[in-house]
Amino acid sequence: MPIKDPASVEHIPRPIVGIGNEYPPAFELDWHEHRRGQLIYAARGVVVVSTPHGAWVAPPERAVWTPAGCPHSVKMVGAVSTRSVLIEPDAEGSLGDRNKVIQVSPLLGSLLAAACEIEPEYDVESRDGKLMALLMAELAIAPTVPLAVPFPRTAAIARKCQAFLERPTPHDTIDEWADDLGIGRRAFTRMFRKETGLSLGAWRQQACILVALPRLAAGEGVTTIAFDLGYDSASAFTTMFKRRVGVAPSHYHPNGLIGEMTEA
Repeated sequence: MPIKDPASVEHIPRPIVGIGNEYPPAFELDWHEHRRGQLIYAARGVVVVSTPHGAWVAPPERAVWTPAGCPHSVKMVGAVSTRSVLIEPDAEGSLGDRNKVIQVSPLLGSLLAAACEIEPEYDVESRDGKLMALLMAELAIAPTVPLAVPFPRTAAIARKCQAFLERPTPHDTIDEWADDLGIGRRAFTRMFRKETGLSLGAWRQQACILVALPRLAAGEGVTTIAFDLGYDSASAFTTMFKRRVGVAPSHYHPNGLIGEMTEA
């Protein structure tokens, strides 16, 4: 029987514990934090994790890492099945002190599902303990994928970024952003890259992906989404999406064939 309440396992003396839950469409978990780090994996559906520092999205085959003590909220897109783990901050399998999205291989996905069926106070020398050790080893080598939209520390720029997420305006130029903020172009670009680790162009592409993924999962057409996000064609959007995510947008559409037909 999967453990459903993270609070019930927070103080169990094991380096890693699995928790599993089923959520209805559009369900939201309000702001909270954990003593342990949490890897949220949606075996079905899409999850969007928000923190004071940005937003991270995890469609199938991806998972979001939230470090220990980091306040966050979670929004479910579609019906969601989570198979997640809580990890002690000093455990070898911990994924560090920064939010990120990792790729979930078929093996890692199976291990996460199995972890949620293991009693939290498992014997570390037993088969269950060895399975958990293998899971931690796989987490340590899981590649990071660019499905993060970090917010700048400067409040005015962060508000501008939040407004972009709510209503993307991808054709606005760097000069327009800088003018709106009352900052010189060079100072703005330097500050933006320093505070997010990304150029404005790269940040906006990742923001468009974050906006698009829930809509794709909900069954909206690629062409409609592409035009809404300011792209001149579905193929231009698909090219950007493939370059950033590694797969076409149709990969996340409930009917992949229809999605592919609309990308041409």
